[in-house]
Amino acid sequence: MTALIEPDEHKALRAAVSSFAATHAHDSKSLWREAAELGYIGVNLPEAYGGGGGGITELSLVLEELGAAGNPLLMMIVSPAICGTVIARFGTEAQKQEWLPALADGTRLMAFGITEPDAGSNSHRITTTARRDGADWLLTGRKVFVSGVDIADATLIVGRTEDARTGRLKPCLFIVPRDAPGFSRRRIDMELHSDEKQFELVLDDVRLPADALVGDEDAGLLQLFAGLNPERIMTAAFAIGMGRHALAKAVSYARERTVWKTPIGAHQAIAHPLAQAHIDLELARLMMQKAAHLYDAGDDVGAGEAANMAKYAAGEACARAVDQAVHTLGGNGLTREFGLARLITAARVARIAPVSREMILNYVSHRTLGLPKSY
Repeated sequence: MTALIEPDEHKALRAAVSSFAATHAHDSKSLWREAAELGYIGVNLPEAYGGGGGGITELSLVLEELGAAGNPLLMMIVSPAICGTVIARFGTEAQKQEWLPALADGTRLMAFGITEPDAGSNSHRITTTARRDGADWLLTGRKVFVSGVDIADATLIVGRTEDARTGRLKPCLFIVPRDAPGFSRRRIDMELHSDEKQFELVLDDVRLPADALVGDEDAGLLQLFAGLNPERIMTAAFAIGMGRHALAKAVSYARERTVWKTPIGAHQAIAHPLAQAHIDLELARLMMQKAAHLYDAGDDVGAGEAANMAKYAAGEACARAVDQAVHTLGGNGLTREFGLARLITAARVARIAPVSREMILNYVSHRTLGLPKSY
C-alpha cells in the first residue's frame, strides 16, 4: 500500500535539498557538480556502483525541490533517471561498471534519443534501425528534440532490430559515444530559456561493437518502458517544482502588493485562484508519489498507468500555476526582474513532452477504461 505521508528520511532529504538549492544562483554546471558531490544526482542508483541505493521516489523528490527553488536540472530526467535506470536494470556487468559510478557522481552524462521527425515517441513507428555486420552493429536513422547531446558523453539511442523468428522490428537500446564516426548533431533553435539545448541527431551507419547493446535483444518494450516510466515521473517532478516556484512568487507578491491600503491577496479574486493552483499541485504530487512507489516496488504495469496520470496532472497544474502567477503580478509578471515570464514557455513544455496530454488520454481510455481505439 502506498504511504500517503512521507517518512522522516524523505522529509529530511526534502529539507536538505531545499536548503541547498536556495543558496545557489542558476548555474547548471556548478549546481550539477555540487549536487552530485552531495549524493543527490545518483540517489536512485545502486550503492554497489556508487549511488545512493534509493529509487525514483527519492530522485523525483530531489528534482521537485530543486525546481521549487528555481534551480531545476533537466538532465536529471535523462541521465540518472532514464539511462541510469535502464543500465542498472538491464546492462551487462561491464556496462554497469563503466557507466553507473560516473553517472552517480556526475562526472559523466548520458542523453536519451527516442523521438523521431515522423514518429514522435511512437516506438512502433521508429525508423532508426540496427543491423548486424559481423560482430558489430550498424545504426542508421534520425532523432529530434534530444536534450543535452553537446554535454553528454554518450546517447542512449532507441533503435529497432529485426526479429529473426518473425521478421518484425522490435525496439532495442544502444549506447552511442558522442564522437562515434557517422554520429552528427544539429542544434534546434528553440524559443525556450534553458541551459540544456535541443538537438537533431543523424546516425549514418554508425558502427558499434556488440557490447553497445543494452540488455537482451529480445526484451523489446520491457526495457524501453523501464526508462519511459521514470521519465514521466521525473517530468511530473520537474513540472510540480516549477509550479511551486511560480506560486511562491505570486503568493509573496500578493501579500506585499497593496492597493488602497489593502494587500491584493486579501481579495478572493486573487486568493482563490492561487489556492486552487496549490490544491492542483498537491494532488499532482500525490499521483507522482504513487507512481514512484509502484515503480520502485517493481510493479511496471501499475507504474505505467500512474506515471502517465502523474505527468498529465502535473503538466496541467504547472501551466495553470504559472499562468495565475503571471496574472497576479500583472505587468510585473512579464518582466525579467520577477523571473516568471520565462516559465510561460517552460510550463507549456510540461504539457507536451515527453508525451502529449492527448496520448496520455488515449492510454487511459484504452488501457484503463477498456474503450476501443480510433487508430
